[in-house]
Amino acid sequence: MREWATEVREACSDALALLLPVTCAGCDEPDVSLCERCALALAPDVRRQTVPSATGELVVWSGLAFDGVAARVLRAIKEDGRTGLTAALVPALTAALEKAGAGDAVLVPLPTSRAAYRRRGFRVPDLLIRRAGRRPRRLLRHARRTADQRGLDRAERRRNVAGSLVASLPAGARRYERARSGALDGPLPRLRVVVVDDVVTTGASLGEAVRALRAAGLEVVAAVTVAATPRRRSIPG
Repeated sequence: MREWATEVREACSDALALLLPVTCAGCDEPDVSLCERCALALAPDVRRQTVPSATGELVVWSGLAFDGVAARVLRAIKEDGRTGLTAALVPALTAALEKAGAGDAVLVPLPTSRAAYRRRGFRVPDLLIRRAGRRPRRLLRHARRTADQRGLDRAERRRNVAGSLVASLPAGARRYERARSGALDGPLPRLRVVVVDDVVTTGASLGEAVRALRAAGLEVVAAVTVAATPRRRSIPG
């Protein structure tokens, strides 16, 4: 029922956007949601980076650099509710998922805060996953509130989110835990997980998500984002 209600809200947002005057999200050209030039600027440019987590370094694959058109489009989605623009970001997300070897892995979106969900009416990572034709599995939830990450340096961001997430396991993963403890005979199911978010900056939130999932016994393959804030350590894919 929750997923159905979310899809209805997203469809209403898309319909409303069609009724209002629009300008290109990338360059403000009138009467078009995304002009041809800006659409071309969103062609996948996959990059790989590693970020620290409590359980070792995490590989993060991102489909675009978070600057220029990509940054403006993502802000239009998040701040202005222009959810129809997510279709233009699907190729970048799909390319990053392919590089990460996501395959049949479970895609776990980074959870959205209650305040952000109330403000927007949708969860950005979940929406991007669905637009890419995959099913988001919300296995993570907030265990406590965190401060706004904006304005914090890398170390402060890690401290801010440390221990803030917990994993809620699906039936297959619960069976895995029972088998590991000797309470169940037979082969262990292998649940591969890829964490998905819209943007990575320092990777603190992604690292915390991986810690929570691994603590629950899940195999985290990688993390994937649509875009990455440019860093000197980023390596073209």
